[in-house]
Amino acid sequence: MKFAVPRGTSDILPDAILLWEELESKARKICKSYGYREIRTPVYEDINLFKRSLGATTDIVNKQLLELASGKEEIGGFALRPEGTASIVRSYIENNLDKIEPLSKLFYIGPMFRGERPQKGRLRQFHQIGAEAIGPNSISAFLDAEIIALAMHLLKDFGVKNPKLKINSLGSKEDKANISSWLRVEFAKHKNDLCEDCQNRFERNVFRVLDCKKEGCRKIVALIVKNLPLSSESQNYFNGVQSALKSAGIVFEVSPYLVRGLDYYTHTVFEITAEEGQGSQDAVGAGGRYGGLALELGGTDNVGGVGFALGMERILSASGQTTGKPSSVDVFVIAMKEEYQPRGFLLLQQLRQAGISADMSFAIGSMKSQMGRADKTQARFTLILGEEEIKNNTVAVKDMQKSTQETIALGEIVEYFRKVL
Repeated sequence: MKFAVPRGTSDILPDAILLWEELESKARKICKSYGYREIRTPVYEDINLFKRSLGATTDIVNKQLLELASGKEEIGGFALRPEGTASIVRSYIENNLDKIEPLSKLFYIGPMFRGERPQKGRLRQFHQIGAEAIGPNSISAFLDAEIIALAMHLLKDFGVKNPKLKINSLGSKEDKANISSWLRVEFAKHKNDLCEDCQNRFERNVFRVLDCKKEGCRKIVALIVKNLPLSSESQNYFNGVQSALKSAGIVFEVSPYLVRGLDYYTHTVFEITAEEGQGSQDAVGAGGRYGGLALELGGTDNVGGVGFALGMERILSASGQTTGKPSSVDVFVIAMKEEYQPRGFLLLQQLRQAGISADMSFAIGSMKSQMGRADKTQARFTLILGEEEIKNNTVAVKDMQKSTQETIALGEIVEYFRKVL
C-alpha cells in the first residue's frame, strides 16, 4: 500500500531545508540583537489553555483546534497548539519569570497546528517565528513599536518583497467592551444585509464583522468604523505608537478594519502583508498587545505583553525562494577498489573527529563517477586512494578549485587540512 503525506502538511526536503536553516539562523541572530532570548514550549497543551486565552467564540476554538486523545487520568484533554502566545504566557506564569526579571523578551521558532480545510496559504501544520515581550513593565508605546520594528526587520532580511504594515487600536479592555456594545447597536441596523457568516459573527464576536472581505459587508463596515468610540487615553497611547514608528522610519497605514480574531488583544494590533503572485497581497505576519491574558491564565493583573508571529511558509513564498545555498563538505574520499574502503573509511572518521567535514561514496565506481559524486557535494578537496597510495601509505590530495594535486603521507593528512582550511 502506498501512503501520501497528510492533506494540509508537507515534507520539507533536504534542498528546501537549507533555506529553512538560513531563515532560522537569521531569525535567531536578529532577535538576539534586539535582546530577545529563545524559548521552546511543548507542541501540545491542555485544551482549556487555548479555550481561555483565544476565546470560546473564535473560529480557532470552535472549528480549528486539533484535539488529542488522552488517558482517563487526564482531565479536559489536550490540543496541538494553534499559535504561540498562549503557551509562552503559560510558561511565563508557571516559571515565575515575573519574579526574575521586570520584562521578559522571548522568541520562538516551531510548528503550529490548525484543523482547517487545507487550501493555498492555509495548512494544518505550519511554522512560525514569533516574539513576545511580557511583564509588569511592558506597557509602553515604544515597546509596541519595537516589536513591530523587529517583525519588519526580520521580513526585510528574509527577502520578503514590499511588505506593507497596517496598524489599528482596539483600545483598553474597557474601550473594547464599549466598542463591542456600540458595534452591536450599529450593525443591528444592517443585520439583514450582512452575509451569513457575519450574521453568525454578530452573535458570537461582533469584531469579526469588521474583518469580512465580502463587498457588501465592507460597504456597511466603512459607514460604521469612522466613528469608533475610543477613549482619549487609548487614542493618546495609539498616537504614541505611531510617533515611535515614524521616528524609526517605519512606513505604516492606519486601518480601522483591522481587528485580529483573538479575544486577548487590546490596544495596538497590526498585520503585515507582502506581494505574491500577480501583485496580490497576502498576510505574512501579525500581532498586537494583550492585556489581561496573564490574569486569565492564573497570573497577576498587572502583567501585560505584546508580540507577533510570522508564517515561515508564507515568508518563503513571498520571498520567491525555493532552495537555499547548497551544502558542501571540505573533503571527499575516493577509494578506487573495494579492498581500499576500510582505509578510506578510517580516514573519513579521522577527518570528522578533527572537525573537518568529509564524505565518501560507499559504492565502488569508476574515477569519473566518484569525481561526479564529489562535485555534487561541492567538496573543496578530494582524497584519492589508489594502488600507489595504498602501497606507499600516502593519499593523493586534489584541490578542486585550483585543479592541482599533491601527495601527502597518511599520518600527516589531518594536520595538512588544519593548515589549508
